[in-house]
Amino acid sequence: MSRLRVTPTRGQGRDRLYVSLRDGTTVAWYDKDTGRVSVLSGAGRDEVLSALAPYLTGEVTVGPPRVPTPADLDRLSLHPDDDLAPNRPGEALHAELAELDAPWTGGAARSSGSSGFSGSSSSPSFLSSPSSPLWRRWHQDPRQAELLAQETVGDRLDGLEGAGWRVLHSIPLPGAARIDHLAIGPAGVLAVRTLPARKRRVGVDDPLVRVGRAAPAPHLRWARRAAERASRALAADVRPVLAVVEPGRLDALPAPADVRILRDTELASLASLGGVLKPADIESLYATARDRHSWLRV
Repeated sequence: MSRLRVTPTRGQGRDRLYVSLRDGTTVAWYDKDTGRVSVLSGAGRDEVLSALAPYLTGEVTVGPPRVPTPADLDRLSLHPDDDLAPNRPGEALHAELAELDAPWTGGAARSSGSSGFSGSSSSPSFLSSPSSPLWRRWHQDPRQAELLAQETVGDRLDGLEGAGWRVLHSIPLPGAARIDHLAIGPAGVLAVRTLPARKRRVGVDDPLVRVGRAAPAPHLRWARRAAERASRALAADVRPVLAVVEPGRLDALPAPADVRILRDTELASLASLGGVLKPADIESLYATARDRHSWLRV
């Protein structure tokens, strides 16, 4: 059996096949658009071509990686508007709630990293009085709880970085949909959907999930759909995860076979899992996932 593995990637407008050792070390890559196989120093040319043989089409050029030109570097650098890495957990909700501030605060009262009203001395009296209808509108807006849950899950996933994981938040998809969190690590690629429970009982009856006395909603179907779209964007297997934040009780038996249901406090356990992706694979998938253009056709 070959000691080399071939991994397809798509990003920055390029289709590439990376050839790596079993420990994840990249030894070569094949650019489909240019028909060039770049072989790093020390790699076996014949072994690389043998591994790539099922994927090669037409004539190819084989040699060491060429020195990038200034035009290449400009193309490879990701424009800040296209880079999803800076997105905060619940990025879209931050924007929506900031607009909710605007009619009476001018949008200035919300701090950039906060999920609630700043409570400064300049806050209008109707936002500081529980008897005010506007106070109730603000504090009872379900998006407040959703944003807090997004931030909770996001913080816990970001804590996996030391275990080799890479995480993106609030990935925009066509049609105004979003993937709450995308985690890429040794255990594979996970599309994580956040569900705020706020000490209420959560019951699962696939595909429906019921929180407290609210009407059941197809959260498992939505989680699967997000994973399917991520899989198409990344050309990789993506597993759906439902992260339930602060449930009073979680009844998820029998558990669905294809969706992992976790309490937010259980997300740290992902750090102990592995055996699916090597470091080079993780970085390659992360580079594709952080590019906004990767998600435009899913």
